[in-house]
Amino acid sequence: MGSDFKSIPLIDISPLVEKIDDPSMANDRDLLQVVRLLDDACKEAGFFYVKGHGIDESLMREVRNVTRKFFQLPYEEKLKIKMTPQSGYRGYQRLGENITKGKPDMHEAIDCYTPIRPGKYGDLAKPMEGSNLWPEYPSNFEVLLENYINLCRDISRKIMRGIALALGGAIDAFEGETAGDPFWVLRLIGYPVDIPKEQRTDTGCGAHTDYGLLTLVNQDDDICALEVQNRSGEWIYATPIPGTFVCNIGDMLKVWTNGIYQPTLHRVVNNSPRYRVSVAFFYESNFDAAIEPVEFCREKTGGAAKYEKVVYGEHLVQKVLTNFVM
Repeated sequence: MGSDFKSIPLIDISPLVEKIDDPSMANDRDLLQVVRLLDDACKEAGFFYVKGHGIDESLMREVRNVTRKFFQLPYEEKLKIKMTPQSGYRGYQRLGENITKGKPDMHEAIDCYTPIRPGKYGDLAKPMEGSNLWPEYPSNFEVLLENYINLCRDISRKIMRGIALALGGAIDAFEGETAGDPFWVLRLIGYPVDIPKEQRTDTGCGAHTDYGLLTLVNQDDDICALEVQNRSGEWIYATPIPGTFVCNIGDMLKVWTNGIYQPTLHRVVNNSPRYRVSVAFFYESNFDAAIEPVEFCREKTGGAAKYEKVVYGEHLVQKVLTNFVM
């Protein structure tokens, strides 16, 4: 949780998208300005909007539209890709099946993860081995989403390079053996409004922080539902800004930065009379990476490590195994 922010900063990251991979641009003024803004946003709010990211607004809208079309299908059709332990916890979950801090969330979702072939990580990843379950309808679902995932991975990698510079590290400080093979998670989420009275709570998704490094949220343009908590405990709306992603940092970045950056509690309360769609892309470290405070961040915070080493995959599997009621 950062400061007593009253609004979430908006950053035009186009200089970073265009220049971060060009070594000759390392001292470019516009690029360094984006780096400073990222640093401020991560310290103050842990949340920020990004524009100038290079993904067409029409594609962002199409991803939400195919998600909505899937959720409008008959229940029996959606169950064809039902999430089970045998599916590696991939696939469709019904309303109330996702649990946050012991309470059922009022949303339905499709969960997708980086495919994991059997044995790749030994016993560490056994519960999550497998490939994603894609629906037959809409017919363009799989092709569209796999393209979208690749674009989100690239943007996230570039933002993480900017964050590495913001912290005073090398541009690739969060790559190589720890994030050279970044794991990703995609959640396609629908928030219904016609919920049976006996099931209904006011929480679309309970207050939580995210598990990994960086999250990109593609939310409906005209429904306020995502809320972020400031240090005083006030809930601030992440009001939709068309064409932008809402970005936030997660638990693994807190550990890596030795607490310089702290993830911020957020929740979803859908009071709209209309069905809401949100597509969240989570960019992570390597699945088997051992995350611990990096030296250049420890030096800035007194030298001692404030957090114990965490194996990202262990952290994720533990969350996955306790987050669902089946």
